[in-house]
Formats: sequence, structure tokens, C-alpha cells
Amino acid sequence: MTVSLPSLTRKLLIAGMSFATLTACSSLNDEAPAAPESSTSEEAAPAPSAPQEDVLPPDTTVQPAGDRTSWDSCPYLDDEWVAQTNGQKITGVALDPRFDPPACVYWSYPEQPQLTVLVRHMPSPEQATAVVDHFAPVDITNPAELPGDWMGGRAGQGVVPGLEGALFAVSKDSTAVVVTTNQEQSVKAETVAQEVINNLGL
Repeated sequence: MTVSLPSLTRKLLIAGMSFATLTACSSLNDEAPAAPESSTSEEAAPAPSAPQEDVLPPDTTVQPAGDRTSWDSCPYLDDEWVAQTNGQKITGVALDPRFDPPACVYWSYPEQPQLTVLVRHMPSPEQATAVVDHFAPVDITNPAELPGDWMGGRAGQGVVPGLEGALFAVSKDSTAVVVTTNQEQSVKAETVAQEVINNLGL
């Protein structure tokens, strides 16, 4: 069969156009996809907020919102750890939310608390020292210290007027930690104070 010149030319033209189209599509498909734009609705997670400065006077004592029948677990101490450390079964836990973090009070079978933990974030180092001096008066308590430049006072049972047990109180910069226990010696209060400092990253 004889193919006319116009017919051959038309076929070659169509074939050329098809090849060009395929080449263009292949070129487009080979391009890397554009990186997705970052979503403006997603915000970075906020950094942990620093504790608020305590506006209560340095001599403010712990007054829990509950009583010995309450069970409000302390946010920075494990109940079982406290029972093992202070050597007494826990029958009740109450918090004083006026402080940040809240003060924690633990009871056992006696009417009086077996353990009280107070953390104060004061406006100045002088006021943090005043907290320690109130609970552990310099003239009747022994010096106390913990690693990291924590300094304060400690006393056994019957030394501080109005306190039936022992205490351990220290401060560093503008933070004070005070622990009282119904035990005779302050060593258990010291252990609790160190645990509080570790757990709160003070």
C-alpha cells in the first residue's frame, strides 16, 4: 500500500506531539513535592511555669484544709515512701493549698500529725531565712545543712517550744523547706527534706 506524503507527515506530527506530551508529564512527575507549610495553629508547648512568690508572712504555720480523716495525696511525696521513712502507718493526709506547692500533713493513729512538710518560695533570700528562723530559732537549735548550699537548723524532740517532735528546716536562695516529725530525732525529718528537694528539683 502506498502512503501519501501528507498522510505520512500528519502521522509524524502526531507522534511528535505525543512524545512531547509524555516528556512533559514525566518531567512534572519527577519534580520533588513541595514541602508542606508549617501549621500556624500548632503552638509550642509552654515551658513549666516557675512557682509563684509566697505573699504569706514568714511565720505562717500550716493549717490543712482537711483533717486526720482526709486522704489528699501529697503531690511531691509518695505515701508509701513516707510511711517507710517515718516508720508509721499513714491513716490520713491533708493539704494546705495556701502554699505553692501545697503543704502536706500526714497522720497515723495519734491525734497529732506524724509529719508536716512545708515548702516556701519567698520574695527574697532574707525572707526564706526568716521562715527557717521562725520554725528553728537560732538560739535553741543546732545548725543543719544539705548538699547544694542548703543551710538552716535542726532540733530533736522537746527542744522547740510548742513542738512535740523533731524538726529540720533549711533554706537556699529564696526557697525554704521545713519538715516536722513526731519522732524524737531529726534524722527522719532530714531524710524527708532531702527527698522533697530532689523531687521538686529545688
